[in-house]
Amino acid sequence: MNKSWQAQLDQLIDSNRTSIIELRRQLHQYPEPSGEERETSRYLSEQLEQAGLHVRLGKNQCGVIADADYVTPGTSSSQPDRIALRADIDALNIRDAKEVSYRSKHDGIMHACGHDAHTTIVFSAISALREMHAQGLLPWPVHIRAIFQPAEETAQGARQMIQEGALEGVAAILATHMDPTRETGRIGLRPGTLTAICDTILVTVRGRAGHGARPHEARDPIAAAAQFLTAVYQTVRKKTDIENTVVASFGEFQGGQNANVIPNQATLRGTLRTLTAAARQAAQEEIKRLGQEVAQQTETHFEIEFDRGCESVKNDPSLVQLLATTAKQVLHDDAIESISEPSMGSEDFSFYCEQIPAAMFRLGSATGSENRFPLHSANFDITEESLLIGAKIMAHAVILWSAPD
Repeated sequence: MNKSWQAQLDQLIDSNRTSIIELRRQLHQYPEPSGEERETSRYLSEQLEQAGLHVRLGKNQCGVIADADYVTPGTSSSQPDRIALRADIDALNIRDAKEVSYRSKHDGIMHACGHDAHTTIVFSAISALREMHAQGLLPWPVHIRAIFQPAEETAQGARQMIQEGALEGVAAILATHMDPTRETGRIGLRPGTLTAICDTILVTVRGRAGHGARPHEARDPIAAAAQFLTAVYQTVRKKTDIENTVVASFGEFQGGQNANVIPNQATLRGTLRTLTAAARQAAQEEIKRLGQEVAQQTETHFEIEFDRGCESVKNDPSLVQLLATTAKQVLHDDAIESISEPSMGSEDFSFYCEQIPAAMFRLGSATGSENRFPLHSANFDITEESLLIGAKIMAHAVILWSAPD
């Protein structure tokens, strides 16, 4: 008896296990930060062109868009639209602390959010589809686009790729995100809101400089900024509806250059994460009110701006159902875990969601107590078995989506 296309696809991906792992390790060793992914893009484009895909590079040679049309001989396609698979290719400015053979060779830069894995999964999925086509194993025509996107961490890459035509002729798009809190062999699904809105908070505090020995003669912007930080952390969450979750946090505080000099100015940068437009507006108003209040108390001047970032990822219910069906084929019913609450993390995949039906799933990448370091950790890693699972789910989903009506 002939094997089903599902079984043949899984067997094909399993047979490529070594090359799949090698690709991810190659990417992990040579990471590039947001907006500088030229060598990664060049490497991927060369590999894709050799595989016979139509390839074009993005702006400044960062990012890759690759198309393939797999039409079974003797048949014609009734579905002109493509389904796209998106991967992000940028890394973070973090020093890799792992003691492994594939540790980052670029000091101070590492793939600490799984983007090397996302890239490997999408690349492996389209490679498997190409081999299925070459062997005459595809059950029907498949039209696919792979989007290897730069600058996800700065929320610029998706918009850039969309402006360059990444979604032209595309009717749906899928993506995954590694999940170190979830066991390998399990995936997380949630229709509707998956991630938070994320805006950057920019705060400038201006005071009056003075000698560190005589702070009463100065108007200390550092002290005012510290008071403001405390007020934000203590107040903003309490002032909003508990159902409209709000998280404000600051990761950058700059002020002064000398230990004994009170400077004229201090600056803060952070993020505001919310789940609704109403919560976003209320939180922004509260932060501005706190700034005015602290300014009056400290006789300093506050300038507070919000740089609009990502909207929420909104998962299309029909595509979530497609992923559930696919996961059951690749894994089993118990492997699917419902995500009860949206994540307060953000994702610029949201910009694709605003244009066409889209869905992202969480891919378990931990085993037991190992590989449990969180995203953006200097020790972050994944289980390599998760790469094969992700590639299978993606490839199965493409074929199922492409089925004739």
